[in-house]
Amino acid sequence: MNEIVTLERRQLLGRLGAVLAAGTVAGIVPAAAAQGASPAGSGAQGAFGPLKRVRAGDLEVAYVEAGPADGKPVLLLHGWPYDIHSYAEVAPVLAAAGYRVLIPYLRGYGATRFLSEATPRNGQQAALAHDAVAFLDALGVERTLVAGYDWGARTACILAALWPARCRALVSVSGYLIGSQQANAMPLPPKAELQWWYQFYFATERGREGYARYTRDFARLIWELASPQWRFDDATFARSAPAFDNPDHVAVSIHNYRWRLGLAQGETRFDAIERKLAAFPTIAIPTITLEGDANGAPHPEPAAYARRFSGRYEHRTITGGIGHNLPQEAPRAFAQAVVDVDGF
Repeated sequence: MNEIVTLERRQLLGRLGAVLAAGTVAGIVPAAAAQGASPAGSGAQGAFGPLKRVRAGDLEVAYVEAGPADGKPVLLLHGWPYDIHSYAEVAPVLAAAGYRVLIPYLRGYGATRFLSEATPRNGQQAALAHDAVAFLDALGVERTLVAGYDWGARTACILAALWPARCRALVSVSGYLIGSQQANAMPLPPKAELQWWYQFYFATERGREGYARYTRDFARLIWELASPQWRFDDATFARSAPAFDNPDHVAVSIHNYRWRLGLAQGETRFDAIERKLAAFPTIAIPTITLEGDANGAPHPEPAAYARRFSGRYEHRTITGGIGHNLPQEAPRAFAQAVVDVDGF
């Protein structure tokens, strides 16, 4: 490592340390070029500044941005059934450390909208990865740190595996989450299958109708089961709940889980990507994987995926009753991982 890079990293870590020591996680630096106030019910409330929007691929993506416009980009991707507020306390830490933080609502969440009624409300993994690449293209971001959990971790892993030139480094909660319909066709032991109860529920029309009718109740139940020791309050859930009112949320969510089981077709334009993913490509960029010590959601053991990372790699288990929504439950550990992997 040359002296200039070493100095830059020391300065960055110094800023991060000052932020963490001061506990500066309550407010987020608003985007310098924020375009107007957020509409009612958009979900851009609480710690975030106003939403921005950009046309990207199949979508008009709603997103928040924090930190200096010329900072090193960091793309943070949320999961199901959560939203951008998973990063409400991560973003200001990274912004204060000099990063340009980008947090988009995924398709089917918040104020993100499909540009055409004719576009399938597709939730397959390749579609979400395509969205992420299109988002980076639309913002003119050539290379970024990428980090996520749940659906967001899967998308981040796909970007790192198939578009490594676009990714500086990766932080992935629960490790290597790339899947395939072929692999998902293999039955698991009964206890493991039990953890996927909602996937089987969604395979039925009763499940689709039930999720549509009780979306917020369902999401809150998943939060409680996936993070059994996370004592979030009503206000915390209420801050994220409007994101599930998106008109395409149910369709995208149901398709995601049905596609995994081979019960729904994907789009043929993504077939080449899915063939590559079905081979479980290794990830060569620098990576830190994270796992909470109280993750109640289905997740692989770290030893099962370590060999999927061929570059510099480190795994961290975050203790203290941390569940599935790790960036919201342990924001400082998550932010530290982003900074650390940037220095690999």
